[in-house]
Amino acid sequence: MAQKKVAEVLIDVLTQAGVTHCYGIVGDTLNAVTNAIYHSEIEWIHVRHEEAGALAAGAEAFITDKLTACAGSCGPGSLHFINGIYEAQRNNAPVILIASQLVSGNLGTDFPQEVDFLSLYQSIAVYCQQVNDPKDARRIFTQAAQTALTKRGVAVVILPADISQAEVNDDSHYQVWRPNPVLIPNEDELQQIVEILNESEKIGIYAGIGCQYAHDELIQLAGLLKAPIAHTSRVKDRIEYDNPYNVGLNGMFGTKAGVNMIKECDTLLLLGCGFAWSAFYPQEATIIQVDNDATKLGLRHPINLGVVGDVKATIQALLPKLTARNDTQFLDKYVELYQQMIKKLDKKAIMESPQSIHPQYLVELIDHYATNSAMFTADVGSAMVWACRHLHMNGRRRLLISLKHATMANAMPQALGLKKAFPNNQVIAIAGDGGITMLLGDLLTAIQENLPIKIFVLNNGSLNFVEQEQKSEGLVNRYTDLQNGDIAMIAQGMGFYAQSVRDAHLLEQAVQDCLNHNGAALLNVYINPNELIIPPKIGIDNVKNMALYGAKAILEGKGKQVVDMFKDNL
Repeated sequence: MAQKKVAEVLIDVLTQAGVTHCYGIVGDTLNAVTNAIYHSEIEWIHVRHEEAGALAAGAEAFITDKLTACAGSCGPGSLHFINGIYEAQRNNAPVILIASQLVSGNLGTDFPQEVDFLSLYQSIAVYCQQVNDPKDARRIFTQAAQTALTKRGVAVVILPADISQAEVNDDSHYQVWRPNPVLIPNEDELQQIVEILNESEKIGIYAGIGCQYAHDELIQLAGLLKAPIAHTSRVKDRIEYDNPYNVGLNGMFGTKAGVNMIKECDTLLLLGCGFAWSAFYPQEATIIQVDNDATKLGLRHPINLGVVGDVKATIQALLPKLTARNDTQFLDKYVELYQQMIKKLDKKAIMESPQSIHPQYLVELIDHYATNSAMFTADVGSAMVWACRHLHMNGRRRLLISLKHATMANAMPQALGLKKAFPNNQVIAIAGDGGITMLLGDLLTAIQENLPIKIFVLNNGSLNFVEQEQKSEGLVNRYTDLQNGDIAMIAQGMGFYAQSVRDAHLLEQAVQDCLNHNGAALLNVYINPNELIIPPKIGIDNVKNMALYGAKAILEGKGKQVVDMFKDNL
């Protein structure tokens, strides 16, 4: 029988499960694990904050669809992962966290750094188990890896230091399985869908993340039904390209075309999505929802028919049964409106004065000069809105944003994970000034791990999205100002190529210099702080609340701020 340390068994299982990278910070209770990693083919990525490590691991796992690991020491170490782990779980990214723990005999004694990881992580993971007996180690590690992969989420293994160093007779034959079943609705359900669609006049398709592997089938379906396609932000990079039926995003990030199409259709086909905001669903239409998870059917809005199936396989089963349509009036109306809206967005991005840099102009320059296989991340807030509206996808580019968890400071750490997984791709983070400064220390990870990411900071001196939310509620903005120092100089001190730009005339060349630099680079761009994110449809409440904000701000002596805001956005 082969004698192995439990930590060595862990690394054997992770290697078999396809793990190539582990993100974390070392610590005494993790020593046996890091030593085993050092003698394996798995590469350790030394981050400066565990949250950044979890965000990086989650990004790699989501885009590669491969199990990715992170590991930390006892107490605060593995506790720091929690927000990044929550992001991975909400994003359905297969991640395994090795949370090392105090030696078994100290548990339950209120020992220094004791944290009950089991109760903490059970509520946010698809699998969470502590190894209490070395003989159970391989089974638990295998179950954790397999559950993370098949349930698409985070598995947490809690490993006491004495258990990780214990030797065990490793003669078991457990292995990680990753079955790939194909789900389709039954024949009666398929026929119900066909009957509804064949009797409809104005069919709209709303595509979500469940469509990420069904681009060609979705285009075939839309062509057969003459149906415009709106899509969620999460699947923009998988649906937008080579799509003559595209009418853009729905919701606050969307365009009038995407929003109004869904409002006006008489039948809405929800494919692999469950959009969160009920206000953007149609009020009268028949709604058919296809999802691979039955618990998601009708979760956020009433539907007329819900079926369980993989989107790709379900469309393939439907196509031969549907009657081709000839009337393109509904389709043409919204495709044309979408093209008009794109031209309007592009016009807004044009440089108007050297002293005022529109964030749209910056993002369109990034879009223009980025490579055809570039991978983008964007911080939650204004950055993600400009990215969703102004980055163009082509089938090779990818875009990753924290949309379900909406955590601050995601862009730079996620870029680290993407660059580690795809060293030959250009990786670009579009960060807010609040986001980049929250996890600023992990700029050093890019240098230490030789990850030549490109970072563009939208520097408006505020928590801009929060500020706009406050104004839209009729409030004067409170506590949103940021004193950032010189972000470019800070980045230079860490080893980045970095510069700041205030003059719009200098921006185009600065963007090119940043993207072309042979190493990690950061461009700190001072953008117009008054730029508003205009929703696709402005209601009376929007007008009333902004007027109320203006009146209150003037009474507080902030009249110039109000005048500048309206002048820059009218």
